[in-house]
Formats: sequence, structure tokens, C-alpha cells
Amino acid sequence: MGTIAYYLIAVNLAAFAAYVWDKHLAETGGRRISESTLLGLACLGGSPGAWAAMRLVRHKTRKASFQTSFRVLLAVQIVLLVAASTERGRAFLILLV
Repeated sequence: MGTIAYYLIAVNLAAFAAYVWDKHLAETGGRRISESTLLGLACLGGSPGAWAAMRLVRHKTRKASFQTSFRVLLAVQIVLLVAASTERGRAFLILLV
């Protein structure tokens, strides 16, 4: 496995753990993890882990503003992934950077 694969595994495990831990903190009255940190982990590539944790422990699933932000982030990531999978899309992404 390459470096990118290890990175994605690590960031998804971190995102999953953060969402589960925040749910625990919400239930026990502890100091919460900020929404920007949770979304930041998803933005860094941990969106599959974040999504899995949200569904498994039912965390942040009813907060509309968070769900909207998460879905927009996920849509952007999917568009970028699809673009990166084609020659023309890679050329376009290079122009953006």
C-alpha cells in the first residue's frame, strides 16, 4: 500500500473516532468537539469515516445546518474525485491549482 492509502486510512479512523467521541461527550455533558473540527476531518479525506460514524451512532443527523455543510463537502469531494479520474479532468484541476 502507498502513502496515500495509509493517509486515508488514518484520517478516516480519526474522523470516525472523533464523531463517536463527540457523541459520547454530548450524552455525558462533556466539552464538545467543534463542528468545524468535525467537518475539517471530513474535508481532509475522512468523509467516509465521518459518514459511517454519523450513521452508526446517529450523531449530527438531525442538525440541518451541519448536514447541509457535510453534504456540500461530500458533493465537492465526489466531483473532484470524478474529475481526477479522467485525463481532461486532471488537466482542468491542474489549471485550478
